[in-house]
Amino acid sequence: MKQVLLMSMLSLMLLTSCGEYNKVLKSNDYSYKYEYAKKAFEQKKYGQVTTILTDLVTVFKGTDKAEESLYLLALAYYENQDYTSAGSYFKTYYTHYPKGQYAELARYYAGYGYYLDSPDSQLDQTDTYKAIEELQSFLDYFPKSDKVSIAQNAIFELQDKLVYKELQNAQLYYNLGNYLGNNYESAVIVARNAIKDYPYSKYKEQLELLILKARYQEASQSVDEKKVDRFRTVIDEYFSFINNYPDSENRKEADNIYAIASRYVKD
Repeated sequence: MKQVLLMSMLSLMLLTSCGEYNKVLKSNDYSYKYEYAKKAFEQKKYGQVTTILTDLVTVFKGTDKAEESLYLLALAYYENQDYTSAGSYFKTYYTHYPKGQYAELARYYAGYGYYLDSPDSQLDQTDTYKAIEELQSFLDYFPKSDKVSIAQNAIFELQDKLVYKELQNAQLYYNLGNYLGNNYESAVIVARNAIKDYPYSKYKEQLELLILKARYQEASQSVDEKKVDRFRTVIDEYFSFINNYPDSENRKEADNIYAIASRYVKD
């Protein structure tokens, strides 16, 4: 009996809530709609908030409610995990109100939303680049914010994701070998560009090892007249690698490459 009574009360509350929401949607009283939207936000009814405020932000342009309503709309999309829409409205906010009350948070959430939306490294990285751009902009504008460390760590993570994608691309070229051309050279170019763009990445050692291995395979599979010069390049890459990573867990593999290359190069 108690369960039935509880279900009846919950149903009544739901119907009452829906009834008021429908009333709000039909109302022409913008202040009433806005107050309902703020109450709905507190109750985490973010879908209702975005529906109501999408129209109100246009109505409120030039009024004392314009700034807060725009920020609240962006934040509702953010809390509803629609980070693309949130980012668009946050950007609109800080563009119109660069020194506004919520400018710091708008810039932060715009970037962090794209960070949360950043896909796996194998997929398109448009949102990753957007996240880095927005978070870096946030750091430039608010270098003393209490969210600086969070933003910095997010940027490092995003950059590593981009580097890992380039590492995968370089590895693919390496695996292709001499199929339809010198893919070892392509592997080296991709790896070097990644190191140049992100010199502090945690994948730097793997990229440098791949360069060494690619140069070794390129030399090994060369015609005789090119072997000596190419193995000299291998040796140069070897010394560069061990100077940077003398205690690398890949040291044995690098040393074996050097031993083979040394047989061809006798200065």
